[in-house]
This record gives sequence, C-alpha cells and structure tokens, in this order.
Amino acid sequence: MHTKELEELLSQLGDCLEVSDRAVSVKDAALLKDKAEVLARASALDSGPRQALARYLTRAAALELGIIPASINDLYLARGRGEIPPVFTVPAMNLRAMAFDAAKAVFRVALSMDAAAMIFEIARSEIGYTGQPPSEYTTSILAAAIAEGYRGPVFIQGDHFQVSAKRYADDPETELEAVRALSKEAIEGGFYNIDVDTSTLVDLSKATIPEQQHLNYSLSAQLTAYIRSLEPEGVTVSVGGEIGEVGGQNSTEEELRAYTDGYNAELEKLASGATGLSKISIQTGTSHGGVVLPDGSVAKVKVDFDTLLRLSQVARDEYGLAGAVQHGASTLPQEAFGKFVEAEACEVHLATNFQNMMYDRLPDDLRDEIYAYLDENHANERKPDMTEEQFYYKSRKRAIGAFKAEVWNLPKEAKAPICQAWEDQFRQLFSLLAISDTRKYVEQFIQAPKVAPDMKAYLAAAGVGGEEDTSDLAD
Repeated sequence: MHTKELEELLSQLGDCLEVSDRAVSVKDAALLKDKAEVLARASALDSGPRQALARYLTRAAALELGIIPASINDLYLARGRGEIPPVFTVPAMNLRAMAFDAAKAVFRVALSMDAAAMIFEIARSEIGYTGQPPSEYTTSILAAAIAEGYRGPVFIQGDHFQVSAKRYADDPETELEAVRALSKEAIEGGFYNIDVDTSTLVDLSKATIPEQQHLNYSLSAQLTAYIRSLEPEGVTVSVGGEIGEVGGQNSTEEELRAYTDGYNAELEKLASGATGLSKISIQTGTSHGGVVLPDGSVAKVKVDFDTLLRLSQVARDEYGLAGAVQHGASTLPQEAFGKFVEAEACEVHLATNFQNMMYDRLPDDLRDEIYAYLDENHANERKPDMTEEQFYYKSRKRAIGAFKAEVWNLPKEAKAPICQAWEDQFRQLFSLLAISDTRKYVEQFIQAPKVAPDMKAYLAAAGVGGEEDTSDLAD
C-alpha cells in the first residue's frame, strides 16, 4: 500500500525506522531524533499518501519511544480531590505558527525544569485559519518531542471547540454536527483533551441564571456524552466547560453553580455514570488577543483575581474539579502570571503573544508580503476607525495558513531569533506558573495507554476536509 511513498520517506529518515505488518520499530533513536523534522515538514507541507504516512510514522514512532498522547483528566481530578496542592497553573499553549519549532522550545525548557504538566492546544478557529488539522498539529508536537528527547505523556487539547451562535440559530443540527465531527477527528488524531464551548449560547435576556445557562449546559452535556462514546480503550478524555464567553461580562459564582449543576444532571440522563468535567473556564476581564490601541500595542487590563480565586475554590471544593481556567492571558504583563498561581487557577491559555513574537522577528520582506496579502484578502476586517497598526495586529493571524510554506522554509538563521525568544518566554512563564518539578505528579496520576495508530485510517483521511469559515469563533 503506497509502497513507493513509504520507501521514499524511510530512505529520507536514513533507515532509522522499520515498518512491517502494520508495526513501526525504531532501529536508531539517535538518528530519528536528528531526522524528526523530515516527518514534521512532510506532514505540514506535503499532501496525499506521503503526508498521511509521515503523520502515521511520527505517531507510531513516538509511542515506540514512550512519547504518549494522553488525557490530563486524572491529574485534574486528583487536584479536585485535594491530592495535588493547587500551587501551580498548567500552561495551555496555542502554537499557531511554526508549531514544530515552538514545541521544540517548549520541550527544551520542560526538560531543564523537570516540568510535565503542560498542554499543547489549538482552537477550532485556529485549525481553520492556520491550516493545521488535528493530525498535523499532533504530528508537529510529537515530532518536536522526538527531536528534543522528551519522554512521557504529552497532553494535546482541542481548545474552544465552539458552537457558532449565528450558525446555530440558522441550523442547529448542522452546527452541532460540525463540532461532533471535529471532536471525532481530534480524538482519532490524539487529542485526548477537549474544551467544549457552548458559552456563545448563554442567553442573558432570560429571567434567571439557570434559564440563561440552560442551553449552554444542555449542549455541553450532549457533546460530552458524544465524546465519551468515541474514547479509545483506557482513555478518559479531559473535558472542560465554559460558563461565559471570553470578552463578555465577568463570571459569577451563581453562574458556575447553575451551569455545573445543570450539566451534571443532564449528563446523568444522557450517559448515567459517565465522567463529567475536569475544569471550568470563566471570564475575569480578559479578551482574546487583548484590546489593541491605535498604535498597535495592547492596552493593560485589570484581571479580577478575586473572582478567579473564589470560583476556583468552588469548582474544586464543591464539584471536585481541578479549578477555574483563565483564557486570553498571553498578552498580560509578566508580573500577572504569578497571580494566577495565587488565585489557584488550574490552567491558563496562552496564544497571541507567541504569534506576536514571531511577527516582530520575521524578515521585513516576508512580513511586508504578508501585510500586502491582508490588504488584498482581508480588507473586510478593517473597520473605519482602525489605524493600520490595529488592522494588521487583528488580522495577521489569518495569514498563517496562507504563508505556512514560506515560514517553514525560512533559513535557520532567520528562525533562530524567533525560537530563542520563545524559549526565553516559555522559561519565564513556566517559572511564574510554578510548573517546575511537576513531572512527579504526572508520573503519579497519569497512566496513559498506548493507543496504536491505524495506517489505513491515516491514508483514508488524506485530503479529506478543508478550511471552514471560523471568523465568528473565539481563539
């Protein structure tokens, strides 16, 4: 089956892998470490069988080496039971661009700090505009782990698997089926952590908070039950819920209780005895990407850490969850990150600033080409009162997929300052979020089964799907 493409890939890898009877053996781990970029590049830039085989080989070889896509669910529930102290906050990192290089920087820092409680994630919206389907994102992360010599569970997450309020209003079943289909694709691709986000459907016009949250918790429970039906043997996907859309009004204790009580009751009806949420996302004053000023800089915002602390404690002490999750945080000042630990947040989502760091260091000619592309193809996003700086800051994420090959093919000397800046940033963030020495917790509570990939499934999926319109979805 596609023998020619397989032989070509194996030849490029220098004969460090052996494939027989649907099994992959690592013959030379040191050589594979040096050649991992071959697989990541083929996964990102090739198409058809060669791309599919690169993804299959990466996942199979990673398992052989003890690099295992895993669910963080048991670690989070242990925190909810009080068996892990709430003294660190797990970073969930959206690597929109140069995911292989960025993940390598993450693993380098993690190895130096004995850190393992960290999540690699990508949102439904980002999958669209970055052109990174789940199987490609997983490949980038696992290939990076191979390249850096990392071993152990690796947590890969679907962030904001979100229901579009507009499309739901027009055709509820079609929109829900899109999220179900993405969840299935993600789980097959090694995403064993999924944040279900139906918070777009909270209806503040309703008289009571339970009524406001009803559609949100009902659909969250429905999607959770569906996710549970897809789980590989031995895997309990970590599912997160969300009670308020990021960028809206700050969440309240009453909303958390109404959502969680309603969700638990609904899930019990749909799938009696099924595991529920491991965490809950709330709004505390941030917004995705930050508030952009006319000069393109990001305005300072005041995070309600008191609300974050109180809701984390309620989620943990009364519902057995790991705590509350903070979104839209990467553009906050560095001094804020230690406060997330003080506020006992279980997880913090980081995205835009990593993208900003790349754009600030791209070669001028490539950045100019990208901005010309935005002028031509995304002018509809330019509001009348926007400065050029505001327009490019807000829209440039939409060029990541279109310029994936150009960024991948940058010379090493052009990539080096970007990767060094990321490495320095990850080191700062991991220190402030206190995830040093968290490998001991991961090793104690995470028993990740090795879910063998199916070569036929990867080949069958080659070329399936395409970019959807996600312009109304959160990152």
